[in-house]
Amino acid sequence: MEITELLSAAKAGDARAEAELFSLLYADLRKLAHSRLKRSQPCTLLDTTALVHEAYLRLNRAGYVQISDRSHFLAYAARAMRSIVVDFARKRGIASRAAGDPSALPDPGSIAAPGTEILRVDQALRELAQVSDRLVKVVEMRYFAGMKEAEIAEALSLTERTVRRDWEKARMLLAAALK
Repeated sequence: MEITELLSAAKAGDARAEAELFSLLYADLRKLAHSRLKRSQPCTLLDTTALVHEAYLRLNRAGYVQISDRSHFLAYAARAMRSIVVDFARKRGIASRAAGDPSALPDPGSIAAPGTEILRVDQALRELAQVSDRLVKVVEMRYFAGMKEAEIAEALSLTERTVRRDWEKARMLLAAALK
């Protein structure tokens, strides 16, 4: 069965199709998770498998509502993984502050404190979303998911040239926000 058909069946509640879909895309999800965690270390204690499984649980809870094909699936997974890592960094910071860890309250200008960079990038992406939600999606798919321009273009129904322009614009805006 093709991924698009499996997604349709999973949306309809077919547990077998959902299991087969997860099995077929597991390697892709691990690649996404590894790429995401590589950028977050040592800020999180998550490993690739834990991140994949947590993303799967979020995908499952969402019910595959807006997911129509492989590219959309991976784009949604990238967004879920970003959210999981940010949530983990926030919880870790809250737990550290509660335990009286002075390093849990980093200097706002410091990017060396654990988790600070993740939270700064997340805040910059939230600000970017005020300008353009599409730019945020391009960043999530390219930076966090490692998707190629052609895959992003397909998932967002854009041309590759538009994706390249959006990527450059997003990079400039994020660089300015992260200064």
